[in-house]
Amino acid sequence: MPFTLYDVSIPVFVRAFGHLANILDKGAAYARDNGIDPAELIEARLAPNMRPLKSQIHLASDNAKGCAARLAGVEIPGYPDVEETFPDLKARIDKTLAFITGFSADTINASEGKTVVLKTRSRNIEFDAGVYLLTFALPNFFFHVTTAYDILRHKGVPLVKPDYLGH
Repeated sequence: MPFTLYDVSIPVFVRAFGHLANILDKGAAYARDNGIDPAELIEARLAPNMRPLKSQIHLASDNAKGCAARLAGVEIPGYPDVEETFPDLKARIDKTLAFITGFSADTINASEGKTVVLKTRSRNIEFDAGVYLLTFALPNFFFHVTTAYDILRHKGVPLVKPDYLGH
């Protein structure tokens, strides 16, 4: 059975965001149950030159909405990175989900074979839509989801592989 661009994008983002929201819930519960200021976890990072947990959520959101918008051929909405609490971060996920699930499969699949342009500060990078999705958007998205999991796990939150992968 062949997979479409939609099959490999929107449902994958939706599933991963569901797991990420649960991971954040476990982080919030761990902070509460252990008398830890939630900000300590939200500002935690794996290395001094890496971004903190809150930024991993911002970047996962930016990657998913950017991918969906590029594939749909619409303007990418700008979300200011103002979330500072676990409920704020979950609201960011919900806002992203509302945006990306607003596209039909036909809209996403219409980008098959088309060029997607990724605008960076220094240049524009052109990709075939499928190549963009599989070699840039999904790996980048999962880098940030994985890093969020790893930060909380590193800080002692009792996460296990099924929290990341689902059941």
